[in-house]
Amino acid sequence: MDKLDGKVALITGAGQGVGQGVAFALARAGAAIAVTGRTEAKLARTVEQIRGFGGTAEAIVCDISDTAQITETVERTVELLGGVDILVNNASLNPLGPLLDLTPELMEKAYRSGPIAALHAMQAVYPSMKARGGGSIVNMVSSAAVRWDMSGYGGYASVKEALRSLSRTAAAEWGIDGIRVNAVAPHALSPGLQWWTETHPDEAAEFVRSIPLRRIGDPEQDIGRAVAWIVSDDARYLTGATVPLDGGQARWG
Repeated sequence: MDKLDGKVALITGAGQGVGQGVAFALARAGAAIAVTGRTEAKLARTVEQIRGFGGTAEAIVCDISDTAQITETVERTVELLGGVDILVNNASLNPLGPLLDLTPELMEKAYRSGPIAALHAMQAVYPSMKARGGGSIVNMVSSAAVRWDMSGYGGYASVKEALRSLSRTAAAEWGIDGIRVNAVAPHALSPGLQWWTETHPDEAAEFVRSIPLRRIGDPEQDIGRAVAWIVSDDARYLTGATVPLDGGQARWG
């Protein structure tokens, strides 16, 4: 029996990269997947691949910067798949650059697509999870706040640290309802990282050398399979944690 049989997972930004890798891994573990994101064609390809290996998936177009669309997406997931047991908040806008270049407009967009969107999604799935006897939420964060040199990463780190705080708070408040909430800080070969690797090869090579395992994670095999464990009953006593899936690079603690 697969560990996630009978579970329904809603994953944001699941049309590519880390979100897609998590969707594949959870589907292989038996969960039915609500594949959400802004680009319908990417969602359709992800759903086609999941169905191709025998999984269950539905595509739901959603712009997470619009809270009304988040509510509608949760409602649609319940309608199509019967409820929500697992939420993975993966999609977000990443504001990179020196502090003097971070405009109020950029930071407002980043917070709206990051912690604000994630909080609204968490609030929206809460009734379904509570009614189903519990659930598991994973919020994708970052090790940017514990980099050896945060130059150029301040805005990004602040957005992700806000989401880490929300994760710990939800874990404390919702544990009584059987809802576990954890944060995951991954390094994975997403389209954005692939572009950076190709355009900054020397810097990318130095980055990989700083990872003890000497490689960047695979979205499904390294990140998705770990998330599948985190949301399963095998990890039923794990909540309020930040799990670094970065090959040992960052210094947490």
